[in-house]
Amino acid sequence: MHDNGLSVKFTREQRSGIVALLLLMVVTQLGYYVYSLQSGSEKPKLSPEELQWLAMQKQIDSLKIQKEAEGNKIYPFNPNFISDYKGYTLKMSLAEIDRLHKYREANKFVNSAEEFQQVTKVSDEWLRKYAPYFKFPDWVKHKKSSFQNYKTEPFANKKEKLAVIDINQATQEDLMKIYGIGPGLSERILKEREKFGAFVNMNQMNDIWGLSPEVVERLNKHFKVVAVPVLKKIPINEASVKELQTLPYFRYPLAKEIVTYRSMNGEIKSKEDLHKIKNFPVEKVDIIALYLDF
Repeated sequence: MHDNGLSVKFTREQRSGIVALLLLMVVTQLGYYVYSLQSGSEKPKLSPEELQWLAMQKQIDSLKIQKEAEGNKIYPFNPNFISDYKGYTLKMSLAEIDRLHKYREANKFVNSAEEFQQVTKVSDEWLRKYAPYFKFPDWVKHKKSSFQNYKTEPFANKKEKLAVIDINQATQEDLMKIYGIGPGLSERILKEREKFGAFVNMNQMNDIWGLSPEVVERLNKHFKVVAVPVLKKIPINEASVKELQTLPYFRYPLAKEIVTYRSMNGEIKSKEDLHKIKNFPVEKVDIIALYLDF
């Protein structure tokens, strides 16, 4: 029998060439692999300007960390005189602050961390964090903790001093002294005051978004409208729909109703006529009337 299959035969020179080609391919691959490892491990060189920028950035980051640490630093304080604002910074609840203030209004004082917790009902976690900063008078250490009625100026008198502040003269710092009012809410109150030109009644605090009834109550204790300021009033019988809308109480639909009523019934002569206008907020008519010129 004869083998009819096909076979490929190479000469000696051809076989040598194939082996040399395979070796060359292996060497090339190894060389590329070694080069990749070396080039990957090398860090890119930075210019002098980039190095200087990095050094400055590290210094800035260090200053930021230092400033944050200083801002969060707590100094020793007498817990008997925690104000609304101080309580806010110490993360006390409204109820805890109120308990302390009621206790102090009775001309009583806490003389230990344990007594402070009994009065305010703060948590154990809160006490562990802040009690190390409590500072009581030296003589308290030699008295029984039950002795509370020593003579001093009543705490209530100190709170009354805040009540004379005119809401139209109050600064953001003044407002932030009220527990529950931070930078955001205080700024919102000032922006509302700017919209109106001035507040004419403390009831307007109820219309400011974000102020809870408890915070409004605190505001009413410490602020009031000392005198109705001179306002640029809106001529209710002459103003256009657009001009009426400059008063925050008058949105477009209500401003249009006012103009419609005027055209059909004549002049609006007093705040009593405002009751006759469709969809007019009559519960606020006494306040709104102060911004109008009849």
